[in-house]
Amino acid sequence: MQTFVKRSIRNIPKMATSAQQNFAKYLATDHHTASDLAPLNASKLQVTRTTKPKSKLPKEKLVFGQSFTDHMLTVEFDQGSGWGTPEIKPYGPLSLDPSACVFHYAFELFEGMKAYKDSQGKIRLFRPDMNMARFNKSAARICLPTVDGEELIKLISELLKLDQSFVPEGEGYSLYIRPTLIGTSSGLGVGAPDKALLYVICSPVGPYYPTGYKAISLEATDYATRAWPGGVGDKKLGANYAPCIKPQLSAAKNGHQQNLWLFGEEKYITEVGTMNVFFVFKNADTGKKELVTAPLDGTILEGVTRDSILKLARARLDPNEWEVNERYYTAHEVAEKAENSLLVEAFGSGTAAVVAPIKNIAFNGKDYDVPLVPGEQYGEMAKTVADWIAEIQYGKVDSEWSRVIY
Repeated sequence: MQTFVKRSIRNIPKMATSAQQNFAKYLATDHHTASDLAPLNASKLQVTRTTKPKSKLPKEKLVFGQSFTDHMLTVEFDQGSGWGTPEIKPYGPLSLDPSACVFHYAFELFEGMKAYKDSQGKIRLFRPDMNMARFNKSAARICLPTVDGEELIKLISELLKLDQSFVPEGEGYSLYIRPTLIGTSSGLGVGAPDKALLYVICSPVGPYYPTGYKAISLEATDYATRAWPGGVGDKKLGANYAPCIKPQLSAAKNGHQQNLWLFGEEKYITEVGTMNVFFVFKNADTGKKELVTAPLDGTILEGVTRDSILKLARARLDPNEWEVNERYYTAHEVAEKAENSLLVEAFGSGTAAVVAPIKNIAFNGKDYDVPLVPGEQYGEMAKTVADWIAEIQYGKVDSEWSRVIY
């Protein structure tokens, strides 16, 4: 058994690719698809407005995910009939049976996306089609019903129009949108849910770094594994997050803000905290810089920000000076680069922060400093890609990635 495990770990890239290909065949089957089931239909939307509108917090007092808009969107699904009538109604508690499968077997997934108000007062979504595609991949993986992504975007847009006054103005401010899908079948038997609830709630948020970037320190973590080949690390399931809290608390006790998740005896770098992660290396022979992140092999979350950074970097960086690669790399490689002054910078990426600059990594009993711009709390590439993305999100530059909804 021990020999098998070691051999398996050495072949992680091959295993991950094979598992991803095999599972793609399984995902091609939607277990809830039938021609006679009602699809999600935005034209059937019913709206009940609140009679008790909330007072809005001043922008400077917004705390991520702690205050919510007046309304929420809900749609029920039944395996016998399909999607029910979409409803926008006052924000409030859900009523579920204590035996609902979401509570016992973690039939739950979510998305994280944002709405932005541009200088003309228009409300924009950033690449919502990417969120819808990932939403459906997550749903299919845990036998929950998929949706027509464009119909869900239409419904979210109607929710945003109704609660548009909650979208804060100013760069760095946005309305965080949380589409969620849960299995609601009652009973303690383990099986594919025959009932589900899709709901969307929204929370006005301020800049992730209200007083400027704050570079973070990481503890390289190999005693706990975030994801593995054939698992669900590439899906946005709530079940992926709870097990990561204890290692984060352990890292915090040692003076670090987050975990740098490693995998296998080779110490492959996968993600940081709940974000994708990028490193910038310098090639000692050619002098070229390399922007690198782990490949999508089924263990890495298919981040919208990650994809945006890669596409923008490949389109805008000078290929004579840069390489942009998705490849396997290890903590040992990072340590060696750092010791030879070939580590240029590193940062996490995700919807909430866009980028999270990294200043230090603790690995194998040593601390490795990650360079930052002198006198600043960020690296040059992290700041550059954050600016590129913000220009699109707030409509400062024209892009098909920015969708005006109102």
